[in-house]
Amino acid sequence: MQRSIKAATCAALLGISAASWGAEPAACQNVRMGSVNWTDVVASSAVAEALLDSLGYKVKQTSASQQIILAGMAEKRLDVFLGYWQPTMQSVAKPFLDKQQIDVISPATLADAQSTYAVPAYAYDAGLKTFADIARFRDKLKNQLYLIEPGSGMNRITAQMIAEDKFGLKGFKGIESSEAGMLTAVKRAVQKNEWVVFAGWKPHPMNLQIDMRYLSGSDDAFGPNEGSATVSIMTSAGYQQQCGNVAKLLHNLRFTSEGVSQVMEPILDRKAPLDAARDWLKAHPEQVSAWLEGVTTFDGKPANAALVAQQ
Repeated sequence: MQRSIKAATCAALLGISAASWGAEPAACQNVRMGSVNWTDVVASSAVAEALLDSLGYKVKQTSASQQIILAGMAEKRLDVFLGYWQPTMQSVAKPFLDKQQIDVISPATLADAQSTYAVPAYAYDAGLKTFADIARFRDKLKNQLYLIEPGSGMNRITAQMIAEDKFGLKGFKGIESSEAGMLTAVKRAVQKNEWVVFAGWKPHPMNLQIDMRYLSGSDDAFGPNEGSATVSIMTSAGYQQQCGNVAKLLHNLRFTSEGVSQVMEPILDRKAPLDAARDWLKAHPEQVSAWLEGVTTFDGKPANAALVAQQ
């Protein structure tokens, strides 16, 4: 067994197909995946699960907060997480990364993300265009900022800005909710032509469903270039060396905001995430072929053939 693991490690490091060193340890067939309840992470996780299913792996997803997922990987109770948003999650992840309990796959799996405050287009056109403008319109905004679930990076940064009175935000309150709850509240406000500042990001179908604009002048509060962000895959420390074929697939995965949004849209229309992911994969065979390059099924057969057989 030790010899097999060493061979797997070499194969993973050299980018060699898993077929060249043989099957992974039996434990690698069960992939324990963490997922936060953000639709973009749900979508990308579903794509990874659909691919792994087609290769003969058994995926179990656990939905939880960022902190619980990271702790789960640190304690070897979870293997993979596809939702490491940077820079907003860096402060949450730092203790685990400093202790080398979690590994981050590089380069990022999604390079064109963005996360910052957004407003309805009518509010933007009326003068709410920058972070400095928020305090000017505090009465219209009812001193509220609509955010996502407690503990998220954006919420923590917002709380700090309010405490420090940055941009004159002292007196504002962050309204924390689930992603779905926040978007429901925003859409209701838009229907009433009410003003609202909310957590906006891409990839997400909100950019198609809401006539919205991102605020500028953030002084890099949520990262350089007005909240430009990347999303990376995390694994528990040592997992990639043990499960080289899964690691090869994870290293191959590259998403775009447009592609992830395409998977997300039917999910938000109540389609099962795995069904939405499978439909998208069937419609994009060239992308699938690139992702499966150098990857085999769990039992060492060609990966492409396995996926085609499923379709």
